[in-house]
Order: sequence, then C-alpha cells, then structure tokens
Amino acid sequence: MDKIRIGTRGSKLALWQAEHVASLLREGGIESEIVTIDTKGDKILDVSIAKIGSKGVFTEEIEDELKKGSIDIAVHSAKDMQSELPEGFELIAFTTREVVNDVLVGTDMSLSLEKQKEITIGTSSTRRVALLKHFYPHVKTVPVRGNLQTRIGKMKDGVCDALLLAYAGVHRMEYDDMIISKLPLDKFIPAVGQGSIAIECSDSLSEDKRKAIREFVNDTETEKRLLCERGYLRRMQGGCSIPLFALADLQNGTLTIKGGIVNLEGTKIIRKRMVGPAENAEAIGVDLAEEVLKCGGDVILSDIKEKLNRV
Repeated sequence: MDKIRIGTRGSKLALWQAEHVASLLREGGIESEIVTIDTKGDKILDVSIAKIGSKGVFTEEIEDELKKGSIDIAVHSAKDMQSELPEGFELIAFTTREVVNDVLVGTDMSLSLEKQKEITIGTSSTRRVALLKHFYPHVKTVPVRGNLQTRIGKMKDGVCDALLLAYAGVHRMEYDDMIISKLPLDKFIPAVGQGSIAIECSDSLSEDKRKAIREFVNDTETEKRLLCERGYLRRMQGGCSIPLFALADLQNGTLTIKGGIVNLEGTKIIRKRMVGPAENAEAIGVDLAEEVLKCGGDVILSDIKEKLNRV
C-alpha cells in the first residue's frame, strides 16, 4: 500500500492532530505524509464565524484537495465538522475522545465566573457566549479568534481577562498550567464532537487505505458517541454559528445523550435527554432533536437563523 497522505490546516493544534493520526498509523506499520492546507477560517480572522458563513469554514479547501486526490484523508477537530458533508465525502474514523469540558484559561488563577462581577471572557463561540449569558449574565464577552497561541497573545495584551476554550486543545498544546477552572458539564454541555479528531475521506478512497484507517485510528466507543451527537446536529441543521450542544455517553451498550439549544441572548434554554441501545446511535440523536424541537427548540432555532442572517 502507498503511504497515506494526510491533509490538515496549518495551525500548531491542527498539525498536532495530524501528527497524532500519523503516529497511530505508524504503530500499525503504515507510512504517511502530512500536507498542510490553508482554509477560509484560517485566513479571515477579523470577523466572526457567523459572518463568514458557518458551512465548511474550516473544511471547504481541504475537501477540494480530497476531491482532486492530492490527499487521501483529512484530519479535523470533530467539533468543526458541519452537520452534513457534501456529496462524495464521509467520516470514516474518530480518535479516542479527550476530556470534553470547556475550560477557563488565563494567567490569574484567582479569577472565577461565580465570584468576579467584572470579568471579560474572550471566545468566538456563539454557544459559549449564549451559555455565559444564561448562567453568568454579569460576565462580559469579546470575540477572540485565531489559533490558540494567537488567542493567548491577545489575552495577554489585555483584550480580555481570560479565555473560554476546549480542554482538548489546551491540553494538547501543553497549556495545562493556564487552566483556571474546568466548567461543569451540568451547565456547559460541549459542542458536538468536542475532544475527538475526525477523519474525512472521499468515497473514492481505496479499500485497503480505508480499512487501515478504521483499524488503527478509529475508537469504537467514541464513534458510537459521536454518531449519536452528529445525528442530533444533523436533524437540528446546526452549523458552527448555532448555539447547540450535545454530549453522549456509552455504558454497557447503552447510549445516554443530553443536549439542547440556547437562544443568542441566553434567556431561553432547552435541555433534554434520550437513552437507547448503542446500535441505534444516530437514531437516538435524531430522537433527541425531535424532542428539543417539539419543546420550543424550533422557535428558538428559526429566531437564531433570522438574526444571524441579518449579521
């Protein structure tokens, strides 16, 4: 088998993820090569994701290279993947999931969302902004985009007091000593897929390469959890700019997914729970979405989309 060409964004975190996948393949005796590709989301840093357009912000250019056959697979943060992939593409593996929590990151370890009345948090996520408004209405937020190192630099320059980020990226970049606190999952349910790396390919990928990636990269438990969460995301028609959240857990063959939606102002939040057998992973996620939509999520969703379209 020829070596597997791995396409990735060029940030330090994206390259770490590509190297991680390469190391998993290497352990299975498979050679690989990493190819870096710039995406729209990497080039445009002065506006929010919602303004750029949430579909394929971090994936479109990489998918072009997959289509041309210049790379075999693409490595993405699973949480950056749109709810539905373009025709001809699929996700074939998910790496073992890291701790899923959001974390407060900064240089002042005494900072607290509960205690400080005047605190400014940097985040580019509509989900995190809306949940902060809901649980900590006194907190001020400012948009901070760019790779992790850029965001930390902006924080140190005084743009904000602390950042709200995914634990996985902070840990992988070895900034653990800057974690002030880990946000509780009963309040801050993460974005769909947070903490795992997703492997995308075109449907023309050879069977031997597909089999090798499944065997050496995919974690079955993580895959079940993420298929469930992505079922929810797809039915909700959620992109990066919609404040949706969902987290599935797998115990003894049973999946439990908790998820919901919060409006942009943080004044309305709907959270529901669904349980079912792991073999029905995607269907359980879809059932959760139907329940959320039925309980008022449809109204919140249409209101969010209307407001984002005005941006």
